[in-house]
Amino acid sequence: MRSTLLLLPALVLLNSCKSDSSGTGTGTRDPIQISTSSGVPMIHLTGGNFTMGSDKESADEKPAHQVRISAFLIDAYEVTHEMFAKAELPNPSHWQEHPQMPVEQVRWRDSRRYCNERSLLEGLPPCYDESKPGWPCDFDANGYRLPTEAEWEFACRAGGSGRYEFGDAGKLKQYAWFDANSGERTHPAGSRKPNAWGIFDMYGNVSEWCEDIYAPDYSAKSPVDDPIGPVATSAISDKRVMRGGNWKSSAEMCRATFRKGQITGDSDACFNTDYCGFRCVRRVSPEELKALQVATSGTN
Repeated sequence: MRSTLLLLPALVLLNSCKSDSSGTGTGTRDPIQISTSSGVPMIHLTGGNFTMGSDKESADEKPAHQVRISAFLIDAYEVTHEMFAKAELPNPSHWQEHPQMPVEQVRWRDSRRYCNERSLLEGLPPCYDESKPGWPCDFDANGYRLPTEAEWEFACRAGGSGRYEFGDAGKLKQYAWFDANSGERTHPAGSRKPNAWGIFDMYGNVSEWCEDIYAPDYSAKSPVDDPIGPVATSAISDKRVMRGGNWKSSAEMCRATFRKGQITGDSDACFNTDYCGFRCVRRVSPEELKALQVATSGTN
């Protein structure tokens, strides 16, 4: 069975992965592949400006608006069973027969718990304070966390401006597991083509938790710089944003701007959503990025 680290050679295609200057993204020109100290492939995106949302789709995607994203690292793959096992957490997944299949049926809180455990494994300060109600996120910490909705869409679009960065829905089977080709189940992460920035399964396989509280009208209120979603209040739903298509999604639901408010399942003993997965992000200094590049090149 292949290990997570052995997936890195698939990322050599990044040598030709440039942002499309005719698209909505500006800033990220050369995504950088690294491997973390625990062996997880990640992609460094330098950030930039892009048009988030759409004026042509569902009401909660409107209006299209400008957002500016700071640099960050994002997992090249959805969190797999192999990755989850390293954190020594109970695996809630429906399908567990292959170590490279994505974790699913995972509650929002447990995806954050994994982020903290992975931070500790690598000697990084956790982003989530588990001693406080709601586990508030310290966005200034350089440990792992869930992506903001804006970071997720920026990474998914990969400099493109359409529904899919690769073109029309006719090519979707090459990039995603969804209702037309999944056989009603998940598949090993990275077994479809990556997007132009070398990130796999953004359009399908499992949908992915984001950090943000879900609010249907947030696009109209979003700040330009690094939006993190609505502030929690008693009047706001306890739903969190889920992004990306999954194995049972229609092609329509796999588009880059599609968003869903998903009940977290944190207090539900029978959380039965085998399409809920996630991937991690984190901030990194230029000095640390250079050290990670050197360490990664030494393992190849």
